[in-house]
Amino acid sequence: MKKTKLALLTLPLILLSITGCDRARWHIGICQLIRHAALDAATQGFMDAVKEELGAANVKFDLQNAAGDSGTCVTISNSFVSKNKDLIMANATPALQAAANTTKSIPILGTSITEYGVALGINDFSGTVGGNISGTSDLAPLSEQAQMVVDVFPTATKVGLLYCSAEANSLYQVQVVEQELQAKGLSTTRMSFADSNDISQVLNGSISDIDVLYIPTDNTAASCTSTINSICSSHNIPVVAGEEGLCKGCGAVTLSISYYNLGVKTGQMAVEILRDGKDISTMPIAYDENPVKKYNPQICEQLGITVPDGYVPIEL
Repeated sequence: MKKTKLALLTLPLILLSITGCDRARWHIGICQLIRHAALDAATQGFMDAVKEELGAANVKFDLQNAAGDSGTCVTISNSFVSKNKDLIMANATPALQAAANTTKSIPILGTSITEYGVALGINDFSGTVGGNISGTSDLAPLSEQAQMVVDVFPTATKVGLLYCSAEANSLYQVQVVEQELQAKGLSTTRMSFADSNDISQVLNGSISDIDVLYIPTDNTAASCTSTINSICSSHNIPVVAGEEGLCKGCGAVTLSISYYNLGVKTGQMAVEILRDGKDISTMPIAYDENPVKKYNPQICEQLGITVPDGYVPIEL
């Protein structure tokens, strides 16, 4: 009888211990470089896709934001490794670079990465990273973005190219677009800034010498759209943006992918790795194959821009 009573007294404590512990089967670390609309949408799409396929109760996310600091990305990645996460999702290039330098065994999926060869220093990149890295790219057709400058602003002759010098993929986009624009007979001016603190000085220093401003998918610029919009609107300079979040904040037109859909695709890749046992080293980088031409109705009206047919208004 004493043993029976003891067992009955102990059972609730055991049940309490079981229900109180972390029962998630998979633990995923998410390192997001900085908060802005595009990266937030990619992270949300990733989490939604993983929870839908694996079940919300079976996965635990450790979402960390680096506040735009590459060094913090390294710290976050190290913490994920020390906690032995099952998978790391790296949102933006500095986050991917930090994770890649931190672990060679934990699967790493990047998203919002423009060009993996540039980001990881891979010469003659073939489309598959190999090792423990794969993911999705936010690269929209750059030649079409350059053509957009000509189509929407046919009288423009001088184009400014604004980008953060600390973001390798931003420079890559600028180089490609610059070549395309120069081949069309336009002159270009590179306007690089080191961080958000000097973006105003750089922009104000050259804006009087340009007709149109082009901004690639640049994370630092995307976090400073109000500053960019204030300066450009006061000089009546339209912006062609590399993605919708930028365009919503300061742009006139964009050829943009859906970052939410990109995140969903990344989440589906995570499910293939975690649940289905797919070898990440064989998984090629995936893309959003359906970029859409969009325009900012408020800014276009303010600047008196007539948008060609085939452009969809951004919901403000």
